[in-house]
Amino acid sequence: MITLEDSIEIKASPDRIEDWLRNVDKHYREWHPDHVKWVNLEGTLDEGSTFHYEEYLNGRIYKSKCKVTSITRNQRTVIEFVGLPLLDRILGVGGSFIIEPKEGACVVTAAISLRFGWLISRLFSGTVEAIQIHMKEEGESLKRILEG
Repeated sequence: MITLEDSIEIKASPDRIEDWLRNVDKHYREWHPDHVKWVNLEGTLDEGSTFHYEEYLNGRIYKSKCKVTSITRNQRTVIEFVGLPLLDRILGVGGSFIIEPKEGACVVTAAISLRFGWLISRLFSGTVEAIQIHMKEEGESLKRILEG
């Protein structure tokens, strides 16, 4: 299994960042130029809800349906999700957003896990690298949006 992570410090409150992420359907296209569509299938992004998204990755359209498996709030907020299509389940696709308060700001970490990341790297050349670049660009964009 490989886990890809990207972290960025954002000068915004944990509540503001969580609210933005839970309402990502309203902001998805402005978040990244490769984003096409996001639909919260139950209307809101809560624990147990599902969403559908479409984005370009490595020049190809990628579409998936995911389920939010948990949202926890302690000293930090963690939103976890898993892919629902058969191929995503086989490949063990899942991820999270973690929001950790830090002296007037928050560190936001996005993570994507792939059970067979090594296989994806071999079969789909450049895909893992494209995911990592995309995640970094999303973090930088989120910082611009929330701090701007």
